[in-house]
Amino acid sequence: MDRSLQAVLVGTFTLRFSTGLTGAMLGAYLAVLPSYGGERVSPLVVGLFSATFYVAELVLSPYFGILSDRRGHHRVMLYGPVFGAVAVTLTAFTADLGLSGPLGVLVAPIIGSLFVLGITRLLEGASTAASVPSILGFIAIATAGNAALRGRTSARFEGATLLGLGAGFAAAPLLFAAFGPVAFLLNALVYGASFLIFWIVRDPEGEAASRNTTHAGLSRYGTLLRSAHVWLLAPTWIAVNASIGLWFSQSIFQFAQANPDFPDQALMRGFSALQISAAAVVIGIIFGAGLIYWGNRFRNMRRTTIMFYGILGGALAVGAGLAINHAAGVLPVPIVAALAAALGLFVLAGATPAALGLLADISERFPRDRGAIMGLYSVFLAIGQIAGSLIGGVAADSGGIDGMLIATAILLGVALVPLARLRRDEDEVGAAGPPELPSAGGGP
Repeated sequence: MDRSLQAVLVGTFTLRFSTGLTGAMLGAYLAVLPSYGGERVSPLVVGLFSATFYVAELVLSPYFGILSDRRGHHRVMLYGPVFGAVAVTLTAFTADLGLSGPLGVLVAPIIGSLFVLGITRLLEGASTAASVPSILGFIAIATAGNAALRGRTSARFEGATLLGLGAGFAAAPLLFAAFGPVAFLLNALVYGASFLIFWIVRDPEGEAASRNTTHAGLSRYGTLLRSAHVWLLAPTWIAVNASIGLWFSQSIFQFAQANPDFPDQALMRGFSALQISAAAVVIGIIFGAGLIYWGNRFRNMRRTTIMFYGILGGALAVGAGLAINHAAGVLPVPIVAALAAALGLFVLAGATPAALGLLADISERFPRDRGAIMGLYSVFLAIGQIAGSLIGGVAADSGGIDGMLIATAILLGVALVPLARLRRDEDEVGAAGPPELPSAGGGP
């Protein structure tokens, strides 16, 4: 693995750390927003903020994917940290938009802190929309023709993504408890580090020639979306992302405060920042180990088999979560359930690199438009995360942690439905063939 590919993976980690840190600190911030002069925030509003992020990613990813094919993948990578740094800087200053702040006396009646926070979520979504398609387009072209390298790189990308998000998730409660909204300004420095890392990346072999060919424009993106090879993967990938997004959007908010509406649920008694961070670290370690293990199984296991095992692992984790949530005072049950949940998370980790590897294989059929193809990763992820955020808000509001676990089980069940057909046609997904997109160009 060359220096540029390594730098892309390191930059992915730092960038996703910033994204996870911002999202999780926002959950902690919204939980105490009244103390900064804001209004009380419901789980539905938390879900709406999360969905706003993914709407921006969904809408902008195709544009940035096409742009990266035309201008160069590593050049477009640089846009992401810039959008993110602006977003967290604005977030830090929203504390002064509360009615108690000096600036708030003038500004709050006109716009209000929630409106500004909504804008920052759009900017964070734009950051991810610019970064992910360009990064994945780079990886696809840099690993073309090398299945083993693609497997390792796909797993490491997912590892960098999920571990970065997890590390940000774990650090958020402690940083926000120590610094309050000023912690968002510290995050701007991490975005700056990501920018510098991407700055040293060099074009992979063959990219310069690819940039000078005709590429698909947004007007032809619908043709790509109608490709049978793409839609073999989409339903399962969307449902899996929805089940994960449900927890990313709600868990900090739910665990950070006691909820008297659900007195029989042990996981809703309210946990300290240290407890939440420690749990996030453990989950991140388990998930990271799973990514490494399953990423090295690409040579001798079908990717749909890994995805199937991952969904079953998620179901095991859900069952264990329900047991933990209702086992207060019965000591052996939480311990056994926690071990079962750890095993389930370890197996679930394999689903994401397997799906990414399949999408990279699809890009072989569109060698001039790898950024556009890999932008579908963000499109499907965003659709799933939007659905998961909204479903999570409703589920948490009506059923607490139980509601979130049950909603997760339903989404995993949905993910299983199209997997059989995907498995049947898996060998054709990455088969060599003529591009399905017309060769005529179009404007972005």
